[in-house]
This record gives sequence, C-alpha cells and structure tokens, in this order.
Amino acid sequence: MFMFDPKLLVGSAVLAALLSGCGGSSSSSDDAGTPPSGGDDGVAFSFVESTVADLHTSLETGGVTCEEVVQGYIDRIEAYDDTGSTTELNSVVAINPEAIIDAREKDLNFAVTGIDGPLYCVPVLPKDNFNTEQMPTSGGALAFQYNQPTRDAYTVRRMREAGAIVLGKANMDEFAFGFRGESSVRGLVKNPYDLTKGSGGSSTGTGTAIAASLALLGTGSDTGGSVRVPSSLNGLVGIRPSLRLVSLDGIMPLATWQDTGGPMCRTVEDCALLMDAMVGFDTSPASNQRVSFEIDARLINNEEEYEQVTGVPETYTEFLDADGLDGARIGVVRDLFGTNDSVLAVMDQAIANMEAAGAVVEDVTIDDLGTILGDYQSMSSYEFRHDLEEYLNSWPNTMDGHILDYDELVASGGYLDSYKSGLEFRGGIDLNNLTDEQRVVYEKNTIERPVFVRERLMRALDNLDVDGNPLGEAYDVLLYPAITGLAGDLGNSPSAGSNNRLSPFSLFPALVMPAGMAEDLEPAMPVGMEMLGREFDEETLIKLAYAYQEQFQPRVAPTFTPEL
Repeated sequence: MFMFDPKLLVGSAVLAALLSGCGGSSSSSDDAGTPPSGGDDGVAFSFVESTVADLHTSLETGGVTCEEVVQGYIDRIEAYDDTGSTTELNSVVAINPEAIIDAREKDLNFAVTGIDGPLYCVPVLPKDNFNTEQMPTSGGALAFQYNQPTRDAYTVRRMREAGAIVLGKANMDEFAFGFRGESSVRGLVKNPYDLTKGSGGSSTGTGTAIAASLALLGTGSDTGGSVRVPSSLNGLVGIRPSLRLVSLDGIMPLATWQDTGGPMCRTVEDCALLMDAMVGFDTSPASNQRVSFEIDARLINNEEEYEQVTGVPETYTEFLDADGLDGARIGVVRDLFGTNDSVLAVMDQAIANMEAAGAVVEDVTIDDLGTILGDYQSMSSYEFRHDLEEYLNSWPNTMDGHILDYDELVASGGYLDSYKSGLEFRGGIDLNNLTDEQRVVYEKNTIERPVFVRERLMRALDNLDVDGNPLGEAYDVLLYPAITGLAGDLGNSPSAGSNNRLSPFSLFPALVMPAGMAEDLEPAMPVGMEMLGREFDEETLIKLAYAYQEQFQPRVAPTFTPEL
C-alpha cells in the first residue's frame, strides 16, 4: 500500500529479517544507525553529513557494507521521520522495499566489482514526482497513490546505472503547486533546523530529508523555484540546470515549458556527481531536449547533436577548484536583496568572503527588472492539464488502474481541499484550444518572454549598457539572495520574493548554496544565495560554489537529527 502507513517505514527491520537468507547483515535495534567498526583497519561510516567520497572510503576499507549503509539510513528515517517520533519530519513518503535487496546484491559482488560507478551504493531520495519502477509515483496526491509506472524516469535510470540505490520517495508540495510543503499523502514537512517552521517547496521532502541526513543525495524538480527555495531553507546546494540539459521523461509535469529536474545535496562535489548522472541525451519524445530555446524548436536527434548544443563536459567534477574564486568576477544584483535584516547581514558577509578569496565583486543593474518580474508569469496554469494528461497516459493503466483523465482527477477528491479551486481553474484551460485572450498571454510568456529576459540578463552578465557598449569586464555570474525572507511558520509559505523567476524565465542555470547562518535567530537558520550563469555554463557555477564552500564552510548541520 502506497498511502502513508507507519508500517512502510517501521517495517524495515522485519524486511531485513525476511531477507536474512540472502547474505549480508543488518544493524540490530540496539545499534541501529551506529557506524560499524569494520575491523581494526576499516574507516567507519558516519551517517550525519557524510559525502559520497566518505561512503566509498568506508566501503573500500571494510568499514561498512552497502547493506549497513542502506539499513542505517532506514533506521534514521524511522527515528526522525516516522509517525510518533520526537521530530516526525514527514519528509519521506515511503521506503523502497527493494533497497535492501539491491544493497545485498552489491555486497555479494563487491569482491569482484569493487566500486564500479561514481554513485556506487549511494542511497538517493527522489522527489515523489520522479517515476521509479520499484515504487509508485504520487506527486503528493492520494488520487495517485497507486500510480505504478512501468519504468524509471530517464534520470532515475541514469542514477542506477551510476550505481545509486533508490532508498525511497521524498514528500513534496502536492502537484508541485507551491512553497508550503504539504501533501495529502504525508502532510506538512517540517524544517529540521526549527520544527515550528516550514521547509519551502515544492521539493520540500527532499530538502528536509537531505538536510537531516536521511539519505546521501536527493533530487527535486524546479518550475519556478521548487529546487532552490527548499535548498535555501535547508542549507543545501541545489541546482536548477539550463532547460533542455536534463530530460523530463518520467517526471510528473507542472509546466513542461519551464520544468526541469535537478540535484539537491549537502555539498557541491556531491551535486557535481549527481549532475553527471542526471544529464545526457534521451531519445524519448518526452525529454524536452530541443535544439534551441524556442518552444517550437525540434527535439535533438542524437548524442552528437546533444553534446554540440549543450557542451556538456565529461564530468562536472573536473571544475571542483578550491581556488575558483580567485580572479572571478561577480555581479551583485542589489535590487533583488529585499529588506530582511538577517538575510542582508549574511549576504553582506558572503560578499566580503568572496572578496577575501580574490573575487572582484561589483554591483550590477538588470535593465527592465520590474518588467521581467512583474509583467511575465509562469505557464503552469496553462500547461498543467495538458501536460499531466500526457504524462498519465504514458503507461497503460491495465495493471494499476491509475487515473488517465484530468476531470476524473478533480472528481476523485484525492488531494488537499485547499488545492481544489486551483485544480478546477487549471482544468478550465485547454492548451489545444486556447481563447484569443489566453493565446495572447501564452505567446507573451513562451515566445516574447525568453527573448526579452535573456537579452537583459546577458547584458548584465557581459557588463554592457543598453546600446551594447562595454561598462567594464564581463561577469562570470550574477549573485543575489535565493529568497528575500526566511522560513515561514509551519503551514505557511516562506517570504520568497521573486528572485526565483530569473532562471526559469530565461532558461539559464542557477545554483543555490548556503551563504551562511542567520545567527541572530534562535535557533540559527540557513540563508541561501543564488548564482545565475550563462546557458549551459553549469561548470562556472560549480567552480565558484565549490571554492566558497571549501574556504568558508557555510553549511551547518541541524541539531535535531544527530547520529543515532
């Protein structure tokens, strides 16, 4: 049963007992989650704040087995996320019943294969709108609780090929509609830094779970901030890639025109590894990997054309340069800073840190910023019905009996009451038969908007005036707070502002990372900063973010979810 049931989580010990004949071992109730000794020479694995490199070192030295890693994270979910626990974060929908089996298979073959992939034995929590053949995909809605796709999303398959293990599914704001972080499947997600606060959205569960070290890595999807807002509120690195770089195949859509999947991690180096796994040419007609940014551009035909269009590197890890800020040029968009004193203080310190690391940091103005953020809008209201029905009809319902029709979804009532009016409104728009008034709005935001916004962002990045004359040397990235406020009270959206619109409106990539902690709050809370770069220049974002991370260590772990 997919609808949240504590047995889905608490049953991990039972599952381990049932599988005891398969080889390997599992942690007992007395030492659940405790890093195993691994013998005299083995490097023990710590579940809190560990990286992929830490995991692989422990595996290679015999400090831990893959099964012990997976079981340890399941134990942490039971302790910190499950109904009845002291924290009850509500960030995980359910555990993958085959995760332990996958881990044991790796252990059985380890003597022969060793670590045979960059994500070998890495437990990953995908947002619950990524298709997984081992688990249903609900999008947070009870109406979809039994939706069982017949194959993995392209990105999930790529992660498995790199050696990852799908640990379970992360909770999310239902249908990816907003920033509150609530679903009818699992309820409100709590912020692990302050349990009275929310965790943003819509990739809410991923944000909380990765921040609380309930898995090693996670994925989110971002239409208008859904990776970046929860990453900011949870002290994570979150990347919204350039549109078209990551295939949309198998990701439940909100608005295909500006949807993308992206990694959410505790460190830049882990996000670089996850980016390597998520990118790549996909032959699926649902990939949305087009030859240019125009909405009517044809799909890319082959691997060679994909590489020519995107310039994707062999690995993003080659750009992990601890001195990457030295000589970097950063344009600060002061018009996006807002008025929150806590955010301003942390951002000012982050800018001073960058200058101390050798970066040139200058204020920059984006022409017509008010028009960009005020006159244009997301197209989720226009595309949701059409794109959702295409997604629901992408696999047969003969086995799972899932809903195929949007009107049937609305009639089912299997969603939050507060989202009924939004569903009905979106259901009244037929993308294939727009009214004249609707078509004007749609074309303004899919044809006019990207050209208008991209031209102005490129002028800011290239440091040019309105006539194209140089004002100085070009900038590597634009910098501003990820959101202009802080986490809202549980059940309320954060004070996000409109900064999250620049990346989806331009289709340019953006990376959010911790700028530092707002120490004037009790408890202290993470403040995220966002760097926006040129199209398909994720490399520069990763280089600058890694340098900031390594030199200033801005991430602080939450105190409510320590080692078991």
